[in-house]
Amino acid sequence: MSREQRARIDAMLRTPRPEGPQPVEEIRSGFAAMMATMIVPDGIRTTDVTLGSRRTLLVEPRDAGPRASTGTILYFHGGGHVYGSPETALSLTGNLVARTGFRAFSPDYRLAPEHPFPAAIDDALAAYRALLDAGEDPASLAFAGDSAGGGLTVTTCLAARAAGLPLPAAIVAFSPGLDGTRSGESMDTKAGRDPFFTREGLAHTGAMYLAGQDPHQELISPVLHADLTGFPPMLLQVGTNEVLLDDSTRMAARAREAGVDVILDVTAEVPHVFQAFAGVLDEADQALDRAALFLTQHLA
Repeated sequence: MSREQRARIDAMLRTPRPEGPQPVEEIRSGFAAMMATMIVPDGIRTTDVTLGSRRTLLVEPRDAGPRASTGTILYFHGGGHVYGSPETALSLTGNLVARTGFRAFSPDYRLAPEHPFPAAIDDALAAYRALLDAGEDPASLAFAGDSAGGGLTVTTCLAARAAGLPLPAAIVAFSPGLDGTRSGESMDTKAGRDPFFTREGLAHTGAMYLAGQDPHQELISPVLHADLTGFPPMLLQVGTNEVLLDDSTRMAARAREAGVDVILDVTAEVPHVFQAFAGVLDEADQALDRAALFLTQHLA
C-alpha cells in the first residue's frame, strides 16, 4: 500500500468547495475539470459511434487488428445520473481496454434533471439491444461501470431480463450506487472519512434523478429489492473510505443468497472510484489488473 499516494489524493479531494447545493451546470463543469486531470493510457483509440440512437464512445486498442480480440465491454460512466460523460470515464474505460485487449462502448446516456429515472436505464438497455442486434455474442460481452454507472450494470441486467434478452457474461462495478434510499450503515459510519460524498450532496443529485419517484423499487434500489437469480458473475470493487461502501457489501450478500458467483474486492483507505487514479495510486493499478483478469476469465 502507498500511504503517501493515498494521502495526496485524499487532500486533493478535500479541496474546499462552495457551500450548499450547486447548480447542475456547475456540478457538471467541476466534475469534468477534475476528471480531465486523470491519466488516460497510451495505446488506445477512440471513435464516436451511435448505439440505440445515443452518441457512444468506442474505445479500442490502437494496434489491434480487425476484431483481434472478440471481447466487448459495455461501459456506463458515473456521475449520479446527473453529470459525467464517456469522456470523464476514459481513464477507466481506457485502462480496461489496454489491459484486456477488448473493445469498449461507452454510451452518452441521458442525464437528469432534464431526463430523470428511468431514462438512463432505457438508454443503457437500448445500447445493449443494439449490440445484440448487430450480432454480438452475449457470452463475449460484459457490463462495466463506475458509481451510478456501476449501478447501471445491475439495473440494465434487470431490464434486459424483463425484456426477454440474454444476459451478459459478466458484471464489473467500481464503487456502484445501488440504493436510492441511502439506507446503508456506511452512509453514517463513513461520513467524514469520505472526501468526495456527503449525504446532503447525494440527496441533492438523487432528487434530480428520482423526480418524485419512490426509491423503493428494484430499478432504483436493487440492493434492497432486486431478484438476482440467474445473474452473471459479478466483481464489485469498493474502498473503505466510502459512504457507499455498504451498497457493495450488501449487494455481494444478496448475490450470494441468489446463487450468483460474486467477488467483493475491498481496498483499504481509498476513496470513491479510486481506480480512476491509475498511474498515481498503486492500489488503482492493482485493482484494474484484477478487474481485467476477471473480464478475461469470463468472456468467451
